[in-house]
Amino acid sequence: MLFSAANTAVLPAWLLLLVAPQWAVTRRLVRSGLWPLLLAALYAALLIGHYLGAHATEGSFSTLSGVAALFQDPWALTAGWVHYLCFDLCVGIWEVQDAEQRQLPWYVRVPCLLLTFLVGPIGFLLYAVLRRALPTALPAAQPS
Repeated sequence: MLFSAANTAVLPAWLLLLVAPQWAVTRRLVRSGLWPLLLAALYAALLIGHYLGAHATEGSFSTLSGVAALFQDPWALTAGWVHYLCFDLCVGIWEVQDAEQRQLPWYVRVPCLLLTFLVGPIGFLLYAVLRRALPTALPAAQPS
């Protein structure tokens, strides 16, 4: 149930970033970081629940087989998924804010955001390539 709830709960945030990034509601709920913070709180609760539960000694992050064993527990697997949802949303927020600062057109952001939502690192990679390749209204950053 929590897995489905987390999947559903993240959709409005992505929709707001895609179609109404400047809207006051988007700024207050999503771009402020509030939405990812709620996901982070759910992640923390799931992770704490796992490590305080019966499966606490199963698995580890030090080997592939340890990670596989860890994710045999549905609570830990759900926590891992919420981790992805949270961080992908943070990257999407950054993409929107960075694109606005660089005055990149909306149509450049949309494919990047969609890919970041669906296959996180690929969307991030595409945005990183486009932000370097496209002209920007900002002057080049000076080394500090």
